Amino acid sequence: MPHKNQAREAFFDALVYDDPVQLYERAPCGFLSTTPDGVIVKANATFRTWVGRDAGELVGTMSFVDLLTPGGRIYHETHFAPTLRMHGSVREIALDLLRPDGSRLPVLVSARLDHDDQGEPRVIRIAVFDATDRRQYERELLLAKQAAEESAQRARAYARILQETLIPPIPPAIPMLDLAAAYRPAGADMEVGGDFYDVFAVGEEDYVVVVGDVCGKGVEAAVVTALVRHTLRALAVTHDAPSAMLTRLNVVLLQHESDRFCTVALVRLHRDAEGWSVVLSTGGHPLPLLRRAGEAPAPFGAQGALLGVFDEPKFSETASRLLPGDLLVLYTDGVTEGRRGEELYGDPRLRAVVSAGGDPAQVVDALVADVVAFQDDVPRDDIAVLAIAVPPAG
Repeated sequence: MPHKNQAREAFFDALVYDDPVQLYERAPCGFLSTTPDGVIVKANATFRTWVGRDAGELVGTMSFVDLLTPGGRIYHETHFAPTLRMHGSVREIALDLLRPDGSRLPVLVSARLDHDDQGEPRVIRIAVFDATDRRQYERELLLAKQAAEESAQRARAYARILQETLIPPIPPAIPMLDLAAAYRPAGADMEVGGDFYDVFAVGEEDYVVVVGDVCGKGVEAAVVTALVRHTLRALAVTHDAPSAMLTRLNVVLLQHESDRFCTVALVRLHRDAEGWSVVLSTGGHPLPLLRRAGEAPAPFGAQGALLGVFDEPKFSETASRLLPGDLLVLYTDGVTEGRRGEELYGDPRLRAVVSAGGDPAQVVDALVADVVAFQDDVPRDDIAVLAIAVPPAG
C-alpha cells in the first residue's frame, strides 16, 4: 500500500511541476491563437506538425482560414466566424486542414473568442483534434448503413416479385361458375405480407380454391407462402379430402426450418349433373360467408386448428351444394380485423357489404374498398378476398 501511495503522489507531482510550456507544445491536440481577424499569433508544436509548417511560416503570416480547404473556407466565412462572433464560442466543427503537399487532415475544431476589459474582441483561442479515425469510422458506418438499406430494398423487391408469383392476377375461367378475387398489401408502402389465394383444376369439373394467411411480412413470409401454395397443389393430386390435405400441409410446415404458422380455408368444388358440390375445411382461418339466393349471408363451415403449430391437429369438413344465385365469400382476417383507432371493421360491416348483393366482382371490389376506406386508406394488415357464385338460372 505505501508503494501505491508513493506512485500516486509522484504522478500528481509530475502534473504540478511539469513545464507549462512543454504541456502546451506537446499536448495531444493542436492549440493556436489568432487575432480577431484570424491571423495566427501562436501555435503549439502539435499543430505545426499536423499541418507540416514551422512557426515562421505560420505566426504573423497566415490566417487559420488559409489552412482550410476551399469548402472549409466557405463554411468558415458563412457559419464558423459568424457563430463565433455572435455566441463567443463554437464546438466540434468538422473541417479539413490542408498540408503543403496537398494532403488533408480531418479535424474537429472548437474555438473561443476572448474580450478585453472594454468588451472588444481580443484573441481567438482554437483547439484542434485529429479526427482521422473518427472520420474513417463515420465513413464505414455510412457505407454499412447504405449497404443495409440497399439490401433491404433488394429484399423488398425480391419479396414483391415472389408475391406476384403467389397471387394469380386473374382467377381462371370456370364454366358455369363466376369467380373474382383481390389482394391489397398493408400500409402506405404496400409492404408484402403473407396473405394469398389460389384457384386451380385437379381434374375435369374438379377444382380447388384456397385463401390463406402466413404470419408475418417480408421475404420469409413470402417463402413460406410459396411453400404452402405449391404443397397444396401437389397434395390435391393425391388427396381428395380437404381435411387430409390440411393434415399433410401441417406436417410439412412443422418440418420446415421456419417457425411461421399459417391459416387456410380450402374448398373443393365438383360439378356434376345437378350442379356444384362444395366441401370446405379450415385451419385457423375465418369462416367463409355463404349467401344463399334470397337469404342473408351466414358463416359456412367449422373452425380447425392453426397450421404449423400442433403435432396432431383436427380438421373437420363441411359439405353442401352451391345452387344458382348462391355466393361464397372467402377472406383473410385483414378484413374483419381492419382497425380505425380502437374500432374494428368487424363481422357486421362484412355481412352488410355481402348482403348488398351483386356478382362476385362487385362484392369483392365493394368489400376491399370499404375495408380500406374504414382505415383511412391505409390498411394495417393485408387483405385477400375471393368470391364464388353460381350464376342465376335463366
